[in-house]
Amino acid sequence: MSLKYAVLAALLEGEASGYELSKVFDVSLANFWAATPQQLYRELERLARDGLIEARVVRQERRPDKRMFTLTEAGRRDLRAFAVTPPRRPTAIRDELLIEIQAMDGADPEATRALVEEREAWSRGRLARYERVRERLLAGRSEEEYLREADRIGPYLTLMGGIAFEAENLRWCARVLTILTQRALG
Repeated sequence: MSLKYAVLAALLEGEASGYELSKVFDVSLANFWAATPQQLYRELERLARDGLIEARVVRQERRPDKRMFTLTEAGRRDLRAFAVTPPRRPTAIRDELLIEIQAMDGADPEATRALVEEREAWSRGRLARYERVRERLLAGRSEEEYLREADRIGPYLTLMGGIAFEAENLRWCARVLTILTQRALG
């Protein structure tokens, strides 16, 4: 998948500035698609040039003018076509920590432990952030109510994937740390 479709999908929420979209990427899309602000701004320019989004300038006092982006009908059609196209290939895990774990035999076990503990802390932080987003989306409703009543459920469904991913990371880290402790005790 390209950044193109992640940006178009983010604009389904409505008009947004580049800055607002970068925040959406940090919170709502971070569990499955990352982009730097520079990548995002380049993609916005391409999408506008291709007629998939429109930009309008909003004048601001005491601040630079900002550009607000919206989907065009052509962008909506392109996104709808993408949404029903099978992915080119299944997702593969590409994780540097897993290579380090694969190569750990003969290395310093405490260094390996520190790497896993760092990942555990990272996953715990992301999981907490995703849970805060979940609570904000639910806004006091049960999950069943939200899924039945919300205008859009795609963001919630992808958030569920991110929560499951980080929960599994935490389970894996705990298991690895238990094994390292058992081996150290001999």
